[in-house]
Amino acid sequence: MARPAWYASAFFRLVRHATRPPLGALSNSKQPYRIALGAFSRRWQSSSTGSTSSHPRAPGASPSSSSSSSSSSVNPEEISHFNALAETWWDPHGSSRILHLMNPLRHDFIRDCHASQPDPPSPDRKLRYLDIGCGGGIFAESAARLPTTASVTAIDPSPEVLAVAQRHARKDPALHPSTNPGRLTYLNATIEILPMPEEPYDIVSVFEVVEHVENPANFLDRCGQFVRPGGWLVLSTIARTWVSWFTTNLVAEDILGVVPKGTHDWRKYINEDELRSHFARQSGWSSPRIMGVVYVPGLGWKEVTGSEKVGNYFFAIRKDSD
Repeated sequence: MARPAWYASAFFRLVRHATRPPLGALSNSKQPYRIALGAFSRRWQSSSTGSTSSHPRAPGASPSSSSSSSSSSVNPEEISHFNALAETWWDPHGSSRILHLMNPLRHDFIRDCHASQPDPPSPDRKLRYLDIGCGGGIFAESAARLPTTASVTAIDPSPEVLAVAQRHARKDPALHPSTNPGRLTYLNATIEILPMPEEPYDIVSVFEVVEHVENPANFLDRCGQFVRPGGWLVLSTIARTWVSWFTTNLVAEDILGVVPKGTHDWRKYINEDELRSHFARQSGWSSPRIMGVVYVPGLGWKEVTGSEKVGNYFFAIRKDSD
């Protein structure tokens, strides 16, 4: 059977992109699979700032605390796409099935980050989490149930998706705000308008989010402000390679349908060496960690060394202690 014409067109667009010279703030990358796009480079560069008028109160934030003014990282088209998936978020066989299967690896990666420290947290120390772009709350809920957790604050810009998260959490008395206040707090907010708390967080998680935002460099810099000295900024995203286009866009979305169509824009993917370079230029960060993962149908997500160069991966970096 003949290959659909649009597949051929997409292939030739990739060829044209791959032959372009490196552009923008990430031009010193040495990653052999790197495909530099002008649109991506412009997204990564610093953007002009703007003011914000209303600030939801974060747990522990003082009334006078305020966020630094910044342009929003939210893309309305992305929000609309995820709003349409809201009601099936907690269906383990629905549109978010891939995220449910990935969730155990998120916790494994965070534990590995703590174990790598010269001063790992004491088992008696309770950790505070900030989950940015929490969606329906898959990670936030699971983190809130851990015996080592003091509290989880989870934020998302979509009221529709956040309502799903709140309804699901109320089914568990251990997470219901009336029986266990402060254990799990959901806020309809973006990171740009979230006030700084009096005490920063031990873990700031940004799972499957950075490839959906505008101005990713500014976004990550803002996220980093919420990490306490000695704490971790932890995220997951996808490398921008031919392999990732084939697996996430063509196969996962268009052929198998295991990911809802339109979820990913390959041009927004970020390579791990670009993240390393970004934080290497910032003072106060060290000990970057990477874990490449591959989705195996029928088996779920598996750690595969080196796969961070071509597809999905976790990235973490630690804020230096004072």
